[in-house]
Amino acid sequence: MKCLILPEANAVAASIVDGIRVIGIKNLIEAVGYLKNDLVRDPVSVDIEAYYQGERNPTLDLADIKGQETVKRAVEVAADGSHNVLLIGPPGTGKTIIAQRLPSILPLMVLEEALETTKIHSIAGQLDKAQPLVVQRPFRGSHHTISDAGLLGGHSNPQPGEVSLAHNGVLFLDELPEFKRSVLEVLRQPIENGDVTLSRAAGAVTFPADFQLVAAMNPCPCGHYGSVQRQCRCGPPTIQRYRSRISGPLLDRIDLHVEVAPLNEQELMAKPMGESSQVIRERVVQARRIQTERFASGQILVQDGTPTRCNANMQPKEIQTHCKLDDPGRQLLKLAINDLNLSARAYDRILRVARTLADLEGVEAIASHHISKAIQYRTLDRQLR
Repeated sequence: MKCLILPEANAVAASIVDGIRVIGIKNLIEAVGYLKNDLVRDPVSVDIEAYYQGERNPTLDLADIKGQETVKRAVEVAADGSHNVLLIGPPGTGKTIIAQRLPSILPLMVLEEALETTKIHSIAGQLDKAQPLVVQRPFRGSHHTISDAGLLGGHSNPQPGEVSLAHNGVLFLDELPEFKRSVLEVLRQPIENGDVTLSRAAGAVTFPADFQLVAAMNPCPCGHYGSVQRQCRCGPPTIQRYRSRISGPLLDRIDLHVEVAPLNEQELMAKPMGESSQVIRERVVQARRIQTERFASGQILVQDGTPTRCNANMQPKEIQTHCKLDDPGRQLLKLAINDLNLSARAYDRILRVARTLADLEGVEAIASHHISKAIQYRTLDRQLR
């Protein structure tokens, strides 16, 4: 197409596409006049760089978080490799505000990602007229009362659900055990495939759903199990029932399980001293660049036909190629398999996280301390089942 005549309300969004003259008109009479050269209309243009400039000053910054350096480090690892993460801790420890700041350390979306995200939000009727191009990575937080259709999408005329609206961004599920079991189980396909297919009488529709899952939960129903500050009122059977609401297959798809401890009085009264999101983002961008260069040579396609871009999406052949272990690392992982009774999927995810930890240090070889740290992020896997 060389030229496109559209209603004025859609002209700005359409002009984002390069190489097409976009003409905005108010009605069909103006369209006829333009085609007959009786009406002059200048092509609509937008400054794409201006939209990206506005995104570079996020209002949510990890520097605002007091303490929790171990948790912030785990979130950075998750951002580096696009790993799913589960935050576990008592109420008021900062799980939600840390999750909300994850998009601030993720790399900016390239134009192709921005266009794809914009299309999804436009189909769902959630595109801001003042912001025709979505350049900020989406952050979608869903309440535990959400239905299957609300999460995956649905209705007679299929509309994107939360997993698609979070495409190229973050899907945050707070109070994870409070979600219906059936709702949580439908997440397994989008997490694995990066898309979701809705089948209706009129046919099947596939929406993109390549998101990074961040979940949060209390350690028990009252929230104070293991706390030194407040006594837990839950008995062992109650705690076990609460934790068993999350199935093993879903936990296997979450790479990092991170404990979030309460802050002490010194940490609460101190000023925030952590690094800014911009500084952390620079390290994340560098780690992502290493991954892009690594996978560009192999060009192994994932199920939706796109090449692997992050460590979390490595295919089995890529794991064999890029996650080779030395003898100490192999022995350490062997012990973990026996002690924790890890599944094959959990084994692969440990290797993916170890690959990310090595990339953070800028080294090619995965060492035993990378494996050890990745296993530490999986130890809660056994405790939560």
